[in-house]
Amino acid sequence: MENKEIKKPKKEGRRVRSLDPMHYVGNFFMKTRNDATNFFSESIDIRTAEEYIRQKREQGLKDFSMMHVFLASFVRLYSQHPEMNRFIRGQRIYARNDIEIVMTIKKEMKLNGDDTVIKLNYEPDATAEEIYHITNKIIEEARNESGDFDDSMKLFNYIPRFIMRFAASVLNVMDYYGLIPKSLTKISPFHGSLVITSLGSLGIPPVYHHLYNFGNIPIFFAFGKRYNKYEITKDGTPEKVTYMDYRISCDERIADGHAYSVALRYINSLLRNPSQLDERPEKIVEDIP
Repeated sequence: MENKEIKKPKKEGRRVRSLDPMHYVGNFFMKTRNDATNFFSESIDIRTAEEYIRQKREQGLKDFSMMHVFLASFVRLYSQHPEMNRFIRGQRIYARNDIEIVMTIKKEMKLNGDDTVIKLNYEPDATAEEIYHITNKIIEEARNESGDFDDSMKLFNYIPRFIMRFAASVLNVMDYYGLIPKSLTKISPFHGSLVITSLGSLGIPPVYHHLYNFGNIPIFFAFGKRYNKYEITKDGTPEKVTYMDYRISCDERIADGHAYSVALRYINSLLRNPSQLDERPEKIVEDIP
């Protein structure tokens, strides 16, 4: 399958100006993401999702997994609820111009195996299969060769602490005013729509991960391992149900509580019926001015 070429916009986002005054004032009292972090948790029945995954593997997508289902669900969320793809910069709210998801992967599944960060860019109308091919291609490339992120991190290791502290202060000021060059934000693990991590692959439950005060990522999503529970059905018989837990840490300043509740219900509806992700959305919703 030939993937579509994704054209990245020159700027990360445009300022949202039509929100109520509280969204503007609140940013000056909750100055950092950790000041404004809310936490959500959910346990989702994944029996339908697991059947969907089996079907995809039978169709030739041999390592299709829950990670791909979650990625496709968030891409669809951003296409229909763009308020979830906003970010805060310099106490102002911006609508992000693209969908950019950050993921840390191990180059080798060993205790001391090297980690690397990848950034995944998707079109808002991408299907689950397209997301599978884009994701796996980037992961394979990252595991087989050193990328810009790895080279940059190695360079920082040689900078003395007093210079690094000064450089970090300068970068924070530049980030506040949106002056960091695109060449840096495109490899930065602190800039993007979302960070996603699978703790299930490590055999542990998900955590509430902190948000980064540097950069502009407003949401951190972690999911854990699958597990079974026996529940009593309406007719009184026991039934085995397969669940997966996930945790979300999010910057409450990008949207109100109602918007977050709608988004959470929408994500869950996609996870319970992932076949929706095989079709393109009828339309792409644009954020407010």
